[in-house]
This record gives sequence, C-alpha cells and structure tokens, in this order.
Amino acid sequence: MVDINKNLIAAVKTGKTVLGTNRSLKLAKTGKAKLLILAKNCPSEISEQIRFYARLSNIQVYSFQGSSKDLGAACGKPFDVSSLAIEKPGSSDILKIIGASDVRQDSTNRQ
Repeated sequence: MVDINKNLIAAVKTGKTVLGTNRSLKLAKTGKAKLLILAKNCPSEISEQIRFYARLSNIQVYSFQGSSKDLGAACGKPFDVSSLAIEKPGSSDILKIIGASDVRQDSTNRQ
C-alpha cells in the first residue's frame, strides 16, 4: 500500500489526473483515462456507473482499500476523494504497480 500511496502522490503532482466522481465518470465515458481509482466507500450507484463505462472503454478500475478521506490524503489533498482518474502517470510507476498496461486491460471489473 505504501508504494501505491507514494506513486499516487507522484501521479497527482507530475502527471495528469482528475479528482472527483463527475470528472472521473466523464473520462470513463470518453475512454481517455488509463486507470480509474475508487475509494472503498464510494457510493455504490456512482461506482457502478464508473465501472460500467470503464468496462465499455476497456479501462482498468482499482479499488482503493481506504475510505475517501484516506484516498484524499494519499493524493496529498486536504479533502475527501471518492474517485480519481489518471490520464498520464507522469513520473509515477502506478500503472505498473497496479497492473494497468498501455493496452488498458480491464481485469478487476469482472464479477
């Protein structure tokens, strides 16, 4: 988890990321994200929508094990973050650590 948090901060600082459910959902619909991250307590209706569009766009979704407060702190933000989308990881290795490749395989969405 420490590696994920460290790389998450690096992605937010050096890459191109968007925070929040509305913007994450928009990137899931357009297929522009390389990875979507959802907090453990993300509302189920929002989580289902994001996962649905991520599946259609072949984007991997990672379930962050902490709450939205923990995800916000992991991003270096003083507010809650229920979801975020990574468009460009910057100097972060988060895509390698979580297992998202450049092909954007969707392995965690299947039930």
